[in-house]
Amino acid sequence: MAITAGSNLNSVPASAKQTLSSNYLDLASTANQGWAQQYLPDLMEKEAEVFGPRTISGFLSQVGAEEAMTADQVVWSEQSRLHLSYTGTVVLAGDTNGTFAVVADIDGDTTVGSTSSRTHGIRVNDMVLIASAGKVSKCLVVETPDSNVVSVESYGEAVLTSHAVTASGATLLVIGSEYGKGASYADETGTYKTESRGANEPTFKSFNNKPIIMKDYYEVSGSDVSRIGWVEVASEDGASGYMWYLKAEADTRARFNDHLEMTMLEAEKTAAASIIGFGANSQVRGAADAGANGAGTEGLFAAIEDRGNITSGVTGVNAATDLAEFDAILAEFDNQGAIEENMMFVNRATSLAMDDMLASMNSYGAGGTSYGVFNNSEDMALNLGFSGFRRGSYDFYKSDMRYLNDKATRGGINSAATSAAIRGIIVPAGTSTVYDQMLGKNLKRPFLHVRYRASQTDDRKMKSWVTGSVGAATSALDAMQIHMLSERCLVTQGANNFMLMK
Repeated sequence: MAITAGSNLNSVPASAKQTLSSNYLDLASTANQGWAQQYLPDLMEKEAEVFGPRTISGFLSQVGAEEAMTADQVVWSEQSRLHLSYTGTVVLAGDTNGTFAVVADIDGDTTVGSTSSRTHGIRVNDMVLIASAGKVSKCLVVETPDSNVVSVESYGEAVLTSHAVTASGATLLVIGSEYGKGASYADETGTYKTESRGANEPTFKSFNNKPIIMKDYYEVSGSDVSRIGWVEVASEDGASGYMWYLKAEADTRARFNDHLEMTMLEAEKTAAASIIGFGANSQVRGAADAGANGAGTEGLFAAIEDRGNITSGVTGVNAATDLAEFDAILAEFDNQGAIEENMMFVNRATSLAMDDMLASMNSYGAGGTSYGVFNNSEDMALNLGFSGFRRGSYDFYKSDMRYLNDKATRGGINSAATSAAIRGIIVPAGTSTVYDQMLGKNLKRPFLHVRYRASQTDDRKMKSWVTGSVGAATSALDAMQIHMLSERCLVTQGANNFMLMK
């Protein structure tokens, strides 16, 4: 039997003790397919984390809460102010009855000054304060002859001569009422009668938001699932190993979680001029609800810009000026709900400006901050990255917001459009009372919370499932697909107590 030996075995050692092309396997060599080398490199197994902790989520988990919903939208009603205060003009003075014309309430709602129907709450025998041009008169309402006209008589003078007829920017505040002995109620003309003068009903303003569906997935081929790499990888959620698909899947999931938060911050509803959802290739909404429900959802920034407060103060230019600007913020909070505890999420420049402002007072961290939102634990607040301070009757907990600093997120957008940069937000801590139209009663809920779609059948807060041929095969696809889905929206209650720093 003949035996033929194989050729090109290169089995005879060379006489010279040196590295030659004949005895060296190049890792990058095409001929050797880059799979091995004779002299192994000094390989560092740990992946270098050159960008530090890369995730930005956590804001909503710190200040908000989460609650399930089952409908296509969430509707809530916010109570109006308790006290009756209006702006307008003094249209008649120097006569027995001075006349005040209601234009709007103190928040600018002009419907209360409508001439077609009586929508303000001022009634005959109400005691009022009228202020205009630095003068204040205490008066009694004697007649409301027209829908937006209030006739008064002064307690301090025979006729209302202290106010000019042409005064603008006048304010009227109801402080009580006065009746004579045995007197009954009077109608709008001042005629006394036995029936009621008409009760003031509480008013509500209704708001709504709709959840949106967010998706992402990661795919890796069946072959690559079985491959082992040389570099140990790790991710923010604790996943680690020598398989790159573990790293990529974990990164995809972390990025998706960040997108959930970024959307809740940045999203906005479609405007009337928008064509999103109506195009032939659109998958945002179908023909069934086109025209009924717009695309998008109201994020935090949009809610504050629409119904909240905006400040351009505390810029770091001058500590004394910053203090005056910060006090102006407090004055505006006084005009609103006066929520005592607030959380501040700011970018680096604003954080340093706040530090300089507080340092100029030589009392940083002083003032007896209660740390109530952190169960009165200063250590807990500081461990979470918050520093507290007190100004006036308000407690603030300041924290840097990575999303506003990172070049790869809002930080880069702020640098590219400095005039429209968002420098921080002030969020009231605690809860507010709202009227739940689904339950038909008042409830206390956090000022800021997430609503997600869920029922006994399906929980869409954060869904994840695997398809493909890897493991328990679900299809003929020779790959593993990891899907992620969430359906949610943000509820911003009492936006008048929030402040956006731009």
